[in-house]
Amino acid sequence: MLRYDELGATGADPAILIAHGLFGSARNWGAIARRLAADRRVVTVDMRNHGESFRADTNGYEDMAADLAEVVAATGGTADVVGHSMGGKAAMQLALTQPESVRRLIVADIAPAAYGHSQAHLTRAMHGLDLRGLTSRGEADRRLAATVVEPGVRAFLLQSLDLKVEPPRWRLNLDVLEREMERIIGWPETEGQFDGPALFLTGAESDYVRPEHRGTIKKLFPAARFAKLRGAGHWLHADRPREFEAAVRAFLTVSGRSDVGDSW
Repeated sequence: MLRYDELGATGADPAILIAHGLFGSARNWGAIARRLAADRRVVTVDMRNHGESFRADTNGYEDMAADLAEVVAATGGTADVVGHSMGGKAAMQLALTQPESVRRLIVADIAPAAYGHSQAHLTRAMHGLDLRGLTSRGEADRRLAATVVEPGVRAFLLQSLDLKVEPPRWRLNLDVLEREMERIIGWPETEGQFDGPALFLTGAESDYVRPEHRGTIKKLFPAARFAKLRGAGHWLHADRPREFEAAVRAFLTVSGRSDVGDSW
């Protein structure tokens, strides 16, 4: 089973399950999870081949949805599921194939579609990072800058570098993630329909969810609503954490009311 953390008190509502994106981990969601846990039980997972979860030979969405289903079963049987990017696709796969596991669904900045932007260059950059003698994240950042230009991307990747062990190690199964990259950026064309409440929350400065995706989203998720966070890109929960948290809270009310309107 995936490694997961539980925060907050058990109540009448099901847990909020948070599934991170590619190269991430539950740790990336710590601040938001703690704030949501003030009045809800929150479960954060390390996806397969990420963080401290198990290593596997595959990383397809059928696999990841089955992993999430195990965690849902172990933590109450149903959940409000929040997934970002790769985690959003896994959450959609779970909702479409095991809808009884999902009460409400929030998909953060991803569509049920195949994308063309492989991230294999980042796995190669991490593979190529000289880890010898590394003792500080600052030095790791300077070394990684030779192959990854964007400071924000480097900072995100380096959250998965464990400097407390000797030699340092990546908390990622880079070999499998590179080999499975086509499946990760793809979509399995899953049949089915999730009729429950669904929110597709995107960054206003991101192009991951485009107008042409809307028809497919509404076909698979007929109750889908759409909202954008101003000033946010693909990592919208990091760019605008308070606004992201507010949108999640507004959508996950007991009544099902959403205060985040359709902004397209």
